[in-house]
Amino acid sequence: MAVETTRWGILYCPKTGFSSSQKRWEKIEAALRERGVVYDMVQSENADSVERLMTMLINNGYKTIVVVGGDSALNDAVNCLMKEEKRVRDEIALGVIPNGVMNDFARFWGFVEDDVEQTVGWLAERRIRRIDLGCVRYTNSNQEHCHRYFLNCLNIGMTADIMNLRRQTRRLFGSRTLSFISSLFVMLFHRMEYKMKLRINSDVIDRKVMTVCIGSGPGYGQTPNAVPYNGMLDVSVVYHPEVVQLIEGLWLLITGRFLNHRNVHPFRTTEVFVDEARKAMVGVDGRLMKTPVGAFRVNIEQEVINFLIPA
Repeated sequence: MAVETTRWGILYCPKTGFSSSQKRWEKIEAALRERGVVYDMVQSENADSVERLMTMLINNGYKTIVVVGGDSALNDAVNCLMKEEKRVRDEIALGVIPNGVMNDFARFWGFVEDDVEQTVGWLAERRIRRIDLGCVRYTNSNQEHCHRYFLNCLNIGMTADIMNLRRQTRRLFGSRTLSFISSLFVMLFHRMEYKMKLRINSDVIDRKVMTVCIGSGPGYGQTPNAVPYNGMLDVSVVYHPEVVQLIEGLWLLITGRFLNHRNVHPFRTTEVFVDEARKAMVGVDGRLMKTPVGAFRVNIEQEVINFLIPA
C-alpha cells in the first residue's frame, strides 16, 4: 500500500570511513522531529545499494525523497529516478541534506553541511524547481549502448583523475580544503595531455588537451557560470599550460576566476561530440565511470527532475 503523500522517504548514505555517522544521523533526526516531519528512513550499506533503495522508495509511493549524501549518492538517485516514466517522476520531489565527501551540487543552492536545522527547514517549505540534467551517451566494452545522467558535470582527462584523488584524500584528511590542496599538489607532478577531438557548436578541437569539463552545474569551479535550469551546457577546454601558468590556473580555480586563465577556452552549447579522447579518464559528478569505448556524445535534458531548493 502506498504511503501518505506528506511522508518523506529518506535515503541515508553514511560517509565511508567516518566513525561519526551515528551522531550525524541523530542530529538530522532531531532537526526532523523539531520540524514535525513524518518520515521513513533507509540506510545504504555501500554505493551499490543506493539505486536499489531508491527504487524501493519510488515503488512504495513516496512523493518526497531526500538523499542524505554527497554528489555521487545524488547522481545514483537521479539515474534511478530517470528510469521511471515521466508521469512517475513528475509526482516526486527530490531533496538533499549534504553528507558526502563532495557536496558541490548542494553547495550551489546554498545548503550547508553543518547547518542541518536550516536545511531541513528549507526542505519542509517544499519549494520546487524543475532542473536540467546532462547526459553522456556512450558504448561500453561489451559494445552495449549506455547512458548516464549528471547533475553537476562530466570531466574528461586530468580533472577526472584529480576528482578521484580528492575523494580519496578527503577520506584521509577529513577536510575539504586539505584534500583539495593535496590533490592540486599531486597534480603539479602528474601533468598529462590527452589526444582529443571535440565538436562544440561549429568549432572542432583536434589537438592535445589537458582536461575538459562539461557542466550542467558549476563543475567544481571549472564551469562557474553554469546553472542547472537554462537548458545549456557550459564547457571548459584546458590546454596544457607551463608550470607557472598551471600554478596561476590553480589559484584562479580556488578563487572562482577559472575562466580568466589564458589556457581555458569556454563554450556554451546544448551538445558536445567527443570523437576521440585517447586514454583519458571520464568522471561523472566526481566519480570515475568506466571509460567509454570510442566516440561518445553529451547533451542536456531540460527540466526533467523536481528538486527541492531553499525557500
